[in-house]
Amino acid sequence: MPFAGELIHVDLACGIDADGRRRGWYAVRVDAGALRALGLHPDQPTAVIAGPPPPRWWHAAAERNADRYVAG
Repeated sequence: MPFAGELIHVDLACGIDADGRRRGWYAVRVDAGALRALGLHPDQPTAVIAGPPPPRWWHAAAERNADRYVAG
């Protein structure tokens, strides 16, 4: 993970929904400085969409091959 432990915070809550089913909610918070270092902060020009999205086949190929490159 590109973030040091003190720069990222994950909250998890579990409970029973109004219909009686068990549900889980989570929130991930990352320090703004860490996002800025990667060019992902919303105030940076690199964080906005600058062109058309990749074609549909690209997404399908990425999902198909995702588990082939698991680092271990």
